[in-house]
Amino acid sequence: MLTRDLLLALREGWPVPPEAVQAFGANLGAGEISDAQAGAFAMAICLQGLSEEGRVALTLGMRDSGKVLNWDLPGKVIDKHSTGGVGDSVSLILAPMLAAVGAYVPMISGRGLGHTGGTLDKLEAIPGLKTQFTEAEFRAIVAKVGCAIVAPSPDIAPADQRLYAVRDVTGTVRSRDLITASILAKKLAAGLEGLVLDVKTGSGAVMSDLGQARDLAQALVATANGAGCPTSAVLTDMSQPLIPSIGNALEIADVMRAFESGQGAMVEVALELGTQLLLQTQMFLTETGARDGLKATLQDGSAKARFGAMVRAQGGPENFADRWQDYLEIAPAYELRSPGIGYLTEMDGAALGQAVVALGGGRQREDDRIDHSVGLSDIAPLGTHLRKGALIARLHCRSSKQAEMAMRAVQGAVTLSAEPPVLPALIIERITPTKVSKHG
Repeated sequence: MLTRDLLLALREGWPVPPEAVQAFGANLGAGEISDAQAGAFAMAICLQGLSEEGRVALTLGMRDSGKVLNWDLPGKVIDKHSTGGVGDSVSLILAPMLAAVGAYVPMISGRGLGHTGGTLDKLEAIPGLKTQFTEAEFRAIVAKVGCAIVAPSPDIAPADQRLYAVRDVTGTVRSRDLITASILAKKLAAGLEGLVLDVKTGSGAVMSDLGQARDLAQALVATANGAGCPTSAVLTDMSQPLIPSIGNALEIADVMRAFESGQGAMVEVALELGTQLLLQTQMFLTETGARDGLKATLQDGSAKARFGAMVRAQGGPENFADRWQDYLEIAPAYELRSPGIGYLTEMDGAALGQAVVALGGGRQREDDRIDHSVGLSDIAPLGTHLRKGALIARLHCRSSKQAEMAMRAVQGAVTLSAEPPVLPALIIERITPTKVSKHG
């Protein structure tokens, strides 16, 4: 099918052969599609959408536009992906937990986007740690440690890099079908045998509306399974950070505390996602067995040891897992205290994330350098009854002037009320290829 005929059919909403969509996706990476054609393609899909077959075809075409990894390892090759939120460091604790029960996790991750932090940026708060590796180095780390968290190489789904750049300048980023293909093309190029998706909703999430998040989760699950990768999704709440901090070094510190305590909302989400992965790949046969197996990796210290081994293999300090407090640079703290009495009923997660970006903890332009030491810590959880002068959060800044501006932003992002809030469930729904089950 000629490209112009495909674009006409998509624009008009006429049926199109999946093979034509798949070829278009593959040709994007090969440079055979012009920017004008890519923009027309993206706009047509925004206006008319794709069928489920079309989404699968586009995903496969974009996956096959570059290198597709194959693994020969004595265990299942699995991964998770989050749609993004503030204070979301689940990948950093879940990948070592899965490795500690015998899985292999080749996690190709990303950097901060808007108000949400990036897993790679957080890891790079650890001195010396690298995230860019050759394929041979990546394979060696995964085989030796069981997990690695790295940046994508240019030859992984180049069609996605091409199409995303076009979407960014043509106002076509927010398309369920294009988001689905973009996420899955990169993940499926990693050669996975199982995938779980953490689709977040709430004020701190990229996809804040529950209905839109559910729609995206269902599209992702159907498309990934249609493309041959066993996949499920979990809808999780992001009305507040999963750990009481936002900022790169601060979040690494809270991850290390979670390895040691085995407690908290981040651990609960990691256990839920990990359990689904282990069940769908039949590494464990019962939900109780899978959950208990993952919990045991925190209790016996094996997950923390795997994280330390991954840090070491990626160029970080030899003894980071045991002496992490010695290595993380954290900026001086300024305390934000409650101006009155009341329950902490609401947080604007996006505003909190933007406050950290303004401090230098994220990027406002692609070439900005990140200050890994700044951010928020000891954030009071929703539902806390605050007396006048009680601590709401600590702001870690380079100067008192920065702290003043950040305090105003954070103060405006939290709401106090006389009545306690009704807190949403942390785990909202599980979405599998055949059913949706509600929780909470």
